[in-house]
Amino acid sequence: MARLIEQSIGCPYCGESIGILIDDSLPEQQYVEDCQVCCRPIVLDVTADEDGGVTVAARAEND
Repeated sequence: MARLIEQSIGCPYCGESIGILIDDSLPEQQYVEDCQVCCRPIVLDVTADEDGGVTVAARAEND
């Protein structure tokens, strides 16, 4: 069953901490979400494990 999990990440551009919602229904996913502070695109690499843990890596779009 899919859940939305809230995670905090640091924006790779402005450094501000922002909250994002992660859908844990897929074991691996990648998508782009704009920073809520500076509006620049952040690439999110999300990995969900079988125990319900989620790992999020945030990087700048051109990295």
